[in-house]
Amino acid sequence: MVTNIIPDRLPLPAPLQRSLDRTGLRLLQPDGGPTIDFRLPAGEAALVGPDSVSWRVFKNPVSLFIGGVAAVILELAEPGVRSGVWEHSTFRTDPMTRLQRTGLAAMVTVYGAQSIARPMIERVVRRHDRVSGHLPDGQRYRANDVAFLDWVQATATFGFGEAYSRYVARLSAADMDRLFAEAKVSAGLYGATGAPASWAQWQAQLETMKARLEPHPIVHEFLDIIHRAEAFPGVLKAVQPMLIRAAVDMTPDWVRARLGLNEQGLKPWERPLVHLAGIMADRIVLPSGPAVQSCLRLGLPQDYLYRRV
Repeated sequence: MVTNIIPDRLPLPAPLQRSLDRTGLRLLQPDGGPTIDFRLPAGEAALVGPDSVSWRVFKNPVSLFIGGVAAVILELAEPGVRSGVWEHSTFRTDPMTRLQRTGLAAMVTVYGAQSIARPMIERVVRRHDRVSGHLPDGQRYRANDVAFLDWVQATATFGFGEAYSRYVARLSAADMDRLFAEAKVSAGLYGATGAPASWAQWQAQLETMKARLEPHPIVHEFLDIIHRAEAFPGVLKAVQPMLIRAAVDMTPDWVRARLGLNEQGLKPWERPLVHLAGIMADRIVLPSGPAVQSCLRLGLPQDYLYRRV
């Protein structure tokens, strides 16, 4: 198993380490966007603690990318969420900036000091309060409808957790339950008061969505856009299509079939390559990344989250 031959922390030549560190920052910091210093305020706690499953999962850029794409696929299958995302965001015209802002918001929600995370979430809620419209059938939607928020929160937690468990390191049933329970803290602040608090509740919610999730050309348009997006620089861009196929592959079987995505999953020979990429990403310490910077904020070693559990 590749898991056993790669050390807990993967030492890299200094130039490569700096390059990957810059790449990680680029993925989270859009030009002209907000810059968050995760080292401050010193000693201040986040919404969840450093011993949480969330802190372990969110440090991995490979599984975050895969899980984020999978979550969006599930979200775009829901008519109300699809309309809100597609009609009231810059995803079609500037997908990378949208992905960067979403990624930064996720990092702040998990790792950021509470005095930074809570006001950021309040700003997001206020922006969403201004988003509304009508579905093709005439039904009115609002971005802050609890049912929509619950679905977005649930798909994000599923996406990030399942991607980490499948392509990095297997999470136990108890770990997955903890991940959903930890997400409830921020979900409530976003207004997703009915978001699932366990894997069983996620499965129950997914079952209730069978009548609402539907195929739509926008799902395929999204995948085309994400294939073209400059998410990874240089040689790393070669793996981007494979990571997108990994996201399709991990969506629930019936969802994948309903959306017409069965032919867009991983080929058998690609699965071990994605797994290897996920494992390696989990063992490369990125000093400028939110996970490391937040550990330093709390007086923990920079490799605290990279020690084998």
